[in-house]
Amino acid sequence: MGETGARGAAGATGVTRAVSGASAVGAPRAAAAVGAAGAMGLRERKKLRMYQDVSDVAITLFLQKGFERVSVAEVAAAAQISKPTLFRYFSSKEDLVLHRFADHEDEAARVVAARAPGESAVDALRRQFQAGIERSDPITGVNGDPHILAFHRLLYGTPSLVARLYEYLERSEDALTAALGGGLDARLAAGQIIAVQRILAQENWRRIADGEPVADVRRDAVVAAESAFARLEAGLPRCV
Repeated sequence: MGETGARGAAGATGVTRAVSGASAVGAPRAAAAVGAAGAMGLRERKKLRMYQDVSDVAITLFLQKGFERVSVAEVAAAAQISKPTLFRYFSSKEDLVLHRFADHEDEAARVVAARAPGESAVDALRRQFQAGIERSDPITGVNGDPHILAFHRLLYGTPSLVARLYEYLERSEDALTAALGGGLDARLAAGQIIAVQRILAQENWRRIADGEPVADVRRDAVVAAESAFARLEAGLPRCV
């Protein structure tokens, strides 16, 4: 690999791992189950590594050439695996980018389930979102790393990736609905909460991508999140 390619691969690795919010990403539910049962076995570690490596290769190519200009066969060849093997790990081309968001699918539901006694669901989620802003978690949009910005440009600039992302968001809503007790009120609340988190994050990312200083965006993001979650708290059903 040439110098440019090496820099691209290193950048993509940093992007995907930062966006995931953890170093161990890919097949997240399987990994979590293994972790709960004990030490991860060799087979599970190899599978997890395959997810990471193939996704890193794919995102490198997508960032260099554009998502639509790279075929699945090209990704498989660059990753030195067969196309059928690639599809055993990733159900679609879009999932090569987005499967790591699966780590966040039930994050809101987990936060709600683990909230302190007497704490509202909205307040627990507000606290978690504010903590993410403070630590520059890419999921909040408050992150000025050039590789993270490039990843978000790839994501939000590709219609098929945006469409696929909404499938992940719908599953987040389903998980949060269950955590809130189920029923129509819980579903309406979950939809509003997930939408607020998404809109806040996209606004933060867009401002940074447009060249605004990260410190300014972070300051405003804290205020905007407080206001948005306060409005949610005031307007949502008592189940929240």
